[in-house]
Amino acid sequence: MPKLLLTLFSLLLVVSCAQPEARKPVSQSSGSFVNASVSRNQKLVAQQEEAIKAVIAKDTTTIYTASENGFWYSRTKTDSTSAYLPQFGDRLVFDYQVEDIYGNVIYPKAQISPRSYVMDQQELITGLRQALKLMHAGESMTLLLPSYTAYGYYGDDNKIGINYPLKVQVDLKSIEPQSKNESNN
Repeated sequence: MPKLLLTLFSLLLVVSCAQPEARKPVSQSSGSFVNASVSRNQKLVAQQEEAIKAVIAKDTTTIYTASENGFWYSRTKTDSTSAYLPQFGDRLVFDYQVEDIYGNVIYPKAQISPRSYVMDQQELITGLRQALKLMHAGESMTLLLPSYTAYGYYGDDNKIGINYPLKVQVDLKSIEPQSKNESNN
């Protein structure tokens, strides 16, 4: 009897030490949801870019430049005396106004300005942040922002809806370089 128990115990040890097999997924995704989402987003971007280009074509008095970051801008006031562009950590003070791309005011300048912002260290919509990097103190710009450079899919949970292209008027009042910020702390 002890031999039989020993044999059964040995057999049980051998069977229980077998390598576990990976389970196969119950269902496999073909990526169709991702592909459909990409297709929808590409169509949305194309529609917004066409709408912005139509606004630019109607505004024959203003010259817009396409930025590397996917938005269009026009310098409405330049300052030829300043050569310094904002760098990481610089404190900027600016005024701005948010409109739809047809010029209807959403947030008037008096409601949201002035704004103090530390470059690349605080939250700010992508298009405005990138435009500030192109500006000298004392300059003004008009920005035409597709939704992916503005408030994107979520909007601002207030007046700006989802996937809403914007026109932003921005005036950069001052730039305080980071080294000056550190000496004040």
